[in-house]
Amino acid sequence: MTMPARRIRPRTGRRSFDLRATALFFVLLALLLCVLGFAVRTLAGTAERRPAWVAVLCLAGLAAVLAWGRRRRRLFGARPARRAAAALEEGVHTALEEWEAPVAAAPFAGDLVEPAGYDRAYDYDALDADEFERAVAGLCERDGCTGVEVVGGAGDLGADVLAVTPDGRRVVIQCKRYGDGHRVGSQDLQRFGGTCFTVHGADVAVLVTTSDFTAPAAEYAEQCGIVCVGRPALRAWHDGTGPAPWMLVEAAGGC
Repeated sequence: MTMPARRIRPRTGRRSFDLRATALFFVLLALLLCVLGFAVRTLAGTAERRPAWVAVLCLAGLAAVLAWGRRRRRLFGARPARRAAAALEEGVHTALEEWEAPVAAAPFAGDLVEPAGYDRAYDYDALDADEFERAVAGLCERDGCTGVEVVGGAGDLGADVLAVTPDGRRVVIQCKRYGDGHRVGSQDLQRFGGTCFTVHGADVAVLVTTSDFTAPAAEYAEQCGIVCVGRPALRAWHDGTGPAPWMLVEAAGGC
């Protein structure tokens, strides 16, 4: 009896197209690209905010590469490899300690009350009106005044800073944060002169500005006994090369 021959399909080198497998491949590829993009973005942000992290990761990666090379290929002898690993471990620990150490806060322009003898320079033109008042109060406190208060604001009646000098005199200071092209005029001095002695009981009245004074304003201040501190005198007071304003008068004045 003759058996029917089984027909065998010839094999070809081409595989049939699998839509499901192809779609799954591209989905996985897209997910992988998203994860890699997120990781790169996260690492970039972390490197900008915490450079120490980058150093730690680099050291850890280098340590891992050296350890893998030591085990797989034996590129180095046992003793040099141990030394290298110990050095890397010490470097990682040092980087971690520096990273975990508290970071000193950057000085805020308004927090200008400093210990005696400080010589850090400040750009008074960069301060706003409130910060300038606090800066002047800081100079008073630095030079030994007590009871220093910043009282400027609505209804201050011309007084921005109050203090008591080391020899017990009451200082009333008005601060004018003006630009170079805006000088303090006589009206500013007249308003201050009407309250500094009679209302605030000043022994020493001072008007401090980042600009300068007009000639009528300086004449009025001299008549009333008000100390005018313009830009050069303010810088000298700040640097310690000039006297504090209350040292320029010996007795109380008044208009």
